[in-house]
Amino acid sequence: MLELRDLTVRYGAITALHGVSLRVAAGSIVTLIGGNGAGKTTTLRTVSGMVKPASGQVLFEGEEIGGIPTHRLVARGLAHCPEGRMVFANLTVRENLQMGAYLQRDKGVIRREEEYVFALFPRLKEREAQPAGTLSGGEQQMLAIGRALMSQPRFLLLDEPSLGIAPLLVKLIFEKIVELNRQRNLTILLVEQNANLALEVSNHGYVLETGRIQLSGEAAGLRADPRVRDAYLGG
Repeated sequence: MLELRDLTVRYGAITALHGVSLRVAAGSIVTLIGGNGAGKTTTLRTVSGMVKPASGQVLFEGEEIGGIPTHRLVARGLAHCPEGRMVFANLTVRENLQMGAYLQRDKGVIRREEEYVFALFPRLKEREAQPAGTLSGGEQQMLAIGRALMSQPRFLLLDEPSLGIAPLLVKLIFEKIVELNRQRNLTILLVEQNANLALEVSNHGYVLETGRIQLSGEAAGLRADPRVRDAYLGG
């Protein structure tokens, strides 16, 4: 469904990605792990059109999408849930969800998607009239995922969903990620520093170091790989 071919991205004189190639099959969860500054977020931002590649290709369902504006990619079924959640702090939970549906003109569809998000994350229903900035970190992450779902995506880019969240809510959010993948056949490219948890829910994984893919393979194989265990799984 998604393929990166020899992707190079630069910020001025600094090269953030050096010839990165990866594939994400339809219906799968693929995780991208690596340390801070490895280029994980840059990879997602390039796919969603927020960063332009210096060279290489980004193919979505076989079509080159490099340079296509982000809102047009959303209309094609690609959504990006960013690192740090980026909720609209002064808007209510419901208003944040409606922002995710800004391309949708059918009020019935918007209402149905809202109901789905509230069923997925009942805490959001309880807080629907509350400003998003007053939510806990875990609740904001639920809202960020819910907002992305409002555009009815077929492919979700999910950046660091466990960042700064209580362990109990991390477990819940990862359960919901698996549920979305299975129930909605939602294809997911996941960036996550909790490598053990990410590989546990994924089909396939890539290890990114200093802007280069160093390892790739089935998630179970990567979890058992001594190099991955030593570097990312605590030995």
